[in-house]
Amino acid sequence: MTEETKPKLNAGKILAQELIGEAGSAPKGGGRRIAQAVMVPLLAVVTALLIGALIIVLTTESVYTAFRASLGAGLAESLRVVGEAYGALFAGAFGNPAKIAAALNSGDAQAVRRAFNPFFESLVAATPYIYGGLAVALGFRAGLFNIGVEGQLFVGALCATFVGYALTGLPAILHLPLTVLAGALGGALWGFIPGYLKAKVGAHEVINTIMMNYIAFRLSDWLLSGPMKRPESFNPVSPFIADSAKLPRFFGPPIRFHAGFFLALIVAVLVWWFLFRTRWGFDLRTVGANPRAARYAGMSIVVWTVMAMCISGGLGGMAGSNEVIGVSYNLAMSFSSGYGFDSIALALLGKSHPVGVVLSALLFGALRNGATRMQVVAGIPIDIISILQALILMFIAAPAIIRTIYRLRAPAEGEEVVSLRSWGE
Repeated sequence: MTEETKPKLNAGKILAQELIGEAGSAPKGGGRRIAQAVMVPLLAVVTALLIGALIIVLTTESVYTAFRASLGAGLAESLRVVGEAYGALFAGAFGNPAKIAAALNSGDAQAVRRAFNPFFESLVAATPYIYGGLAVALGFRAGLFNIGVEGQLFVGALCATFVGYALTGLPAILHLPLTVLAGALGGALWGFIPGYLKAKVGAHEVINTIMMNYIAFRLSDWLLSGPMKRPESFNPVSPFIADSAKLPRFFGPPIRFHAGFFLALIVAVLVWWFLFRTRWGFDLRTVGANPRAARYAGMSIVVWTVMAMCISGGLGGMAGSNEVIGVSYNLAMSFSSGYGFDSIALALLGKSHPVGVVLSALLFGALRNGATRMQVVAGIPIDIISILQALILMFIAAPAIIRTIYRLRAPAEGEEVVSLRSWGE
């Protein structure tokens, strides 16, 4: 071994010691680190719900009326309002337990489907969140802030829609995979552009992905108003995709639960395997953790930066294709209500780990689905869910707040850090 190769081997060994703990055997104190990683997000959610309850109380007129009568009446009304709001949120997200029990006792299949429909709708809403959260989390692991998932989602949906209705006569065993692949490739292309600019000329990926978002929005508007517009429709909407391009649904109407949820879980497992069980994933995380040491160890920063953005964009594109082939079966203007942007908070909540992303996606899907019933039943504005998500994001981004409130032990140095090298360049 020459003197020249020793430093490179040492650099690789140091990086391996820093990163391999996530993929291999648990390091010393691993149980404590896992508990710390789980406790802060959990307390962030609980704290956000408590502050949300306070906001509900402060913005409800009946509470003030009750407090004018007496302190006891005001407190009782506050508890009633919060209980009604969160009870409606829970019922809208998971179903009403009393209605579920009654439907099961009745033996009526349609009643059972209606009773369980809120739960399955939450899973439907969580599915694009899984893809979007994985896209942002993978970028974080590579030290990149992919804020362009919303645009990648739009482009993936456009590509999937075109393949879904333009290709005819294909069996489902070919047409469906081609439609999914088209969405992934469209998103990957949209991620390649800012990734290449970042790698070759140092252009900041945050700025470029934001710009690519608006290009995707306007591109979709033009296509849906012109080349991809359904001929018989006055509205800017695409033709319906062929039956052979649709993801199968389960249980029958009114349930819209489809196979895309299980596909998203499989993709999450594949992302975990790629990141923590392959050499490629190790190289990607190494570049994200310390690009200078990675370059010194012989890794190509350009290749892995572009690769990370392409994979991240592909995952974002799959979120868009999922909505087309699993839910709407066509594409309309502004079809996404912020899935890509919400995925940033979701990836932070999930600590940029595929398991955490899936759990966070389930939470966000339940909040999104339950918000409508909360507004209808309890009269609480649906915007309260956006406030809850913002509070969760704030507490995750500043975990010292949670540790101070609940008097938790401070983590070891670097234990809670998400490395985004772009901000330091």
